[in-house]
Amino acid sequence: MVKPKKHLGQHFLTDQHSAERTAQLINKCNTTNVLEIGPGKGILTKFLLKQPNKIIHAIEIDLESATFLQDQNLLQKPFLMEGDFLNLNLTQLFKGEFILIGNYPYNISSQIIFKMLEHRSSIPLMAGMFQKEVAQRIASLHGNKTYGILSVLVQAFYEVKIEFKLSPGAFFPPPKVDSAVICCQRRVNYTLPCSETLFFDVVKTAFNQRRKTMLNSLAKFNLKEAFLKHPFAKLRPETLSVNQFVELTQFIEKQR
Repeated sequence: MVKPKKHLGQHFLTDQHSAERTAQLINKCNTTNVLEIGPGKGILTKFLLKQPNKIIHAIEIDLESATFLQDQNLLQKPFLMEGDFLNLNLTQLFKGEFILIGNYPYNISSQIIFKMLEHRSSIPLMAGMFQKEVAQRIASLHGNKTYGILSVLVQAFYEVKIEFKLSPGAFFPPPKVDSAVICCQRRVNYTLPCSETLFFDVVKTAFNQRRKTMLNSLAKFNLKEAFLKHPFAKLRPETLSVNQFVELTQFIEKQR
């Protein structure tokens, strides 16, 4: 019997229908290799293995869960890896592209997203379960209070869709929050017409002081007089679209 561990943020999915619907999302992409993060007791894994023309790999930090998966003949080494996804060297794991999926631990979900972005050239699709508030932040459009760093950075490279929502009763133990399954499909043209390193810096800097106008929040870039008459100078970051953040990054590049 596998016991959920609070320090790992484990809330095992128990709803079969939700697991099946989530697993089917990997068919939105022709990529063969699939990496599941935190398979736990394997409810999602079971349905992933039924999807055609896919090779399922998984990484599990919990030794008890990894042993259970092997005992149940769901996954065996080398397709089942024991370890922490955040420490996994993804560049050595697959030669080509791979899909990312999972019932993501809420306590590291943002870190998983940032690692996905770091390896976006290898990940054409990411799907899985998040705390509903995090899912809404990722999918939020400009002009909303939930729009922020995750929204801009993910949407710059991926099309985001909230597929469906789940109540706490779909998990054991039930979390204290609602959950949602999202799907992120990489854009066809996912490289930006500006320095992507600078783009990340501009977005993070702006939202770290989201109550200030762009003129004040971007002070570290020393834009001085050149930015005073810019149409974005007196706006707050949540009002700028992804394309406008790209435009702003291009402006900063020219000033340097």
